[in-house]
Amino acid sequence: MMVYVLICLCLSLAGVAGLQFFYMAYIERLNYEQKKRIAALERRVRSLGERANERERLLADNSKLIETRFDDIEVADEEVWADVIEER
Repeated sequence: MMVYVLICLCLSLAGVAGLQFFYMAYIERLNYEQKKRIAALERRVRSLGERANERERLLADNSKLIETRFDDIEVADEEVWADVIEER
């Protein structure tokens, strides 16, 4: 009788060990997939950062261009508005 109890105990422990083994394999696979996903996201963030810097540079260039080309026109517009206000 004691032999059967020991056999059942050994099979139960082997089952638990097998379950833990497959769970660890599953966790390792999840870890691998997450590392791949993080690497892809880091590449995407780097790419978007470069694009944002490029857009900021273009925006600054365009702002400088607008300021240099249209400073005289803005002054003229202010003078026209002053005339309109005075007419009322």
